[in-house]
Amino acid sequence: MEKMVLRIGGMSCSACSSGLEKYLNKQNGIISASVNLVMASATIEYDGSILSYGSISDFISEAGFECIGEYDKTEDNDTSLSKKQFAIFSVFAVFVLFLSMGHMLGVRIPYVSSNATVFYAASFVLSVPFLYYGYDILKSGVKNAIHITPNMDSLVTLGVFSAFLYSVAVSLLFVFGKTDTPPDVYFESVAAVIYFVKLGKLIDKKSKAKTKKAISALVQITPAFAFIKTEHGEKRVSIDEITENDILACHPGEKIAADGEIVIGSAHVDEAFITGESKPSLKKPGDMVLAGSINTNGYIEIRAKKVGKNSTVSEIVRLVLESSSTKPPIARAADKICLFFVPTVAIIAILTFIIQLASGLGLSSSVHGFITVLVVACPCSLGLATPLATVISEGELAADGILIKKSEILENAQKLNTVIFDKTGTLTYGKMSIAHSFTNTDDTNELMKKACSIEQKSSHPIAYAFKDYASKNCISMQDVSDFTVLEGYGIAASYKGVPLHMVNGKYLLENNIKNPFSKEETTLSSKGESIVYFIENGHVLALFGISDVIKEDAPKEITALNDAGIETIMLTGDNEKTANHVANELGIDTVIAGVMPKDKVDTVIRLRNSGRILAMVGDGINDAAALASADISISMHGATDIAMDCADVIFTRPTINGISKLIDTSKKTMRIIKENLFLAFLYNSFMIPIAAGVLIPFGITINPMIAAFAMILSSISVSLNSLRLTRRRKQK
Repeated sequence: MEKMVLRIGGMSCSACSSGLEKYLNKQNGIISASVNLVMASATIEYDGSILSYGSISDFISEAGFECIGEYDKTEDNDTSLSKKQFAIFSVFAVFVLFLSMGHMLGVRIPYVSSNATVFYAASFVLSVPFLYYGYDILKSGVKNAIHITPNMDSLVTLGVFSAFLYSVAVSLLFVFGKTDTPPDVYFESVAAVIYFVKLGKLIDKKSKAKTKKAISALVQITPAFAFIKTEHGEKRVSIDEITENDILACHPGEKIAADGEIVIGSAHVDEAFITGESKPSLKKPGDMVLAGSINTNGYIEIRAKKVGKNSTVSEIVRLVLESSSTKPPIARAADKICLFFVPTVAIIAILTFIIQLASGLGLSSSVHGFITVLVVACPCSLGLATPLATVISEGELAADGILIKKSEILENAQKLNTVIFDKTGTLTYGKMSIAHSFTNTDDTNELMKKACSIEQKSSHPIAYAFKDYASKNCISMQDVSDFTVLEGYGIAASYKGVPLHMVNGKYLLENNIKNPFSKEETTLSSKGESIVYFIENGHVLALFGISDVIKEDAPKEITALNDAGIETIMLTGDNEKTANHVANELGIDTVIAGVMPKDKVDTVIRLRNSGRILAMVGDGINDAAALASADISISMHGATDIAMDCADVIFTRPTINGISKLIDTSKKTMRIIKENLFLAFLYNSFMIPIAAGVLIPFGITINPMIAAFAMILSSISVSLNSLRLTRRRKQK
């Protein structure tokens, strides 16, 4: 199975996207297709042995749309042209409206207003250019009707052609003397309807562009070129020419071109775009760096590991695009309604024409009603109600480092009532740190140099606490000798002939060494910290409490979840004493400690079976199965590949505060979607009956021009309501 994300041209409403989606899913070789109206994209899973890009592109063309290519850095380049055309036709529209409605303002055009033949000819001449201007709408409408996937363009096309052909016919009948009374014509309606629909599309395009900002920013993170090291020196190449294992030269101030490993040099690298950490971190040989991060102050050479579509940035873009192309259940329900909406409106328009004609209102009034019903109906607002809000929210979450693989997660997150956390690497940093230290020497700096120098030679997990301390505090290592591992106790070495030890309390007891920190040891041990003593020449000079440090934002996040009425559970393989201490520090409701990976899965399944809707948050291989068993699975920053593969949500930043943000965004998004659907249904329920003539007995009718303008207002109201999601984030 292969997958590609394609950019689609020619879609104007949800009937387009749902019709294309339905057509593609019928084709042999396509496993699944999901079409996104807002992003103008299609995510397609297909059998590569049967289909190719060309054949899928042909399917899209057959359905009446255009395959622009795979999603990349290309943006729509016709915006300026569209604006120029719109400006020109705005002038034409003023002439048309002035010609047809000037008499309402008491203004008459000499000779034209008083001569029906000249008036018809002038109206015809001014309306024809609008048929050219709306060619894309008319073409889309005809194609979609032919493929039995009628959309909003189909309604507009039917209304425009009906108005134009009727107007031409009755004008000719009058000019050639077949009728005595000048008939009503709708040339101005042809022009106005196309003009207002194009205005709506221009506004809609601008609104949709705002939703793509987060993705566009991600796409443009990586540089356009890089410098490859060759035997002849540095060679400048495009980003697409980089291959795995190439050595890239990166100078101060430049962006890193590919994910890779530093082989020469060191530099402080700004990775804020993906980690959210504003302070650049020091990267040395052996450290991994990400494409798009900025080398702030040093020369480094990097061995490329992940290039092009395999880079971290490209993977993020792919995840966001695929997520925006999936549909939550509420969107699928709206799509089903849209599929029936267009044919239903067409039937209502035909019935309106028949009923009004049969009731004696005359051919002109009946045509007027027929056209107005077609024009006033707005499946566009109904179709935008869900995808626009969904894409905006997913873009906002992506900008905050929260990637959602499927849009249905955005709907389901609001239902969560339980969140299960792994401990190590999720609530804590997953690496040992010096949590507490006590010394009885005046020269603490010298003591730390010696302690870190001994631990530098050790591979024990506790040693990483001292290595990390040395790195952060720029401690220069001392030359120690006679390094020895004391099984069950710690390590020993000598410095300038003086014996040094880094050992546990058991070593002190068995060797009758006086312990000046016995009280402190008791306190730290009760907190679940590992105890390390520094001994120099037989005297205890320091006590270190080593622990896996709780993340700074963890307490705030747990409090936010508890305040929201969501139960928090810690599920860990660590010992109960340490787990309870961390839980007490954070305010977690329930602790389940000392569990094996299989026990984690059983616990998640048991809790789900009890009726809870839960999310599982983890980062390791041992969390993968439990993640797959949860209603919503969340993978932390730096998680193993298998954990990320199993996850529905991936955090790209080393924090956990995205959980409450995800739930809060889910609630706001679903509220906005429901408001959008209400607005769309209210508009259509109100306007279609009026257009059909139910208020004619009261002297109330609407003109097709007004109907077209009202249709646009419906779409604009839905778009503006959806954009409230963006403003909320800016206000935080």
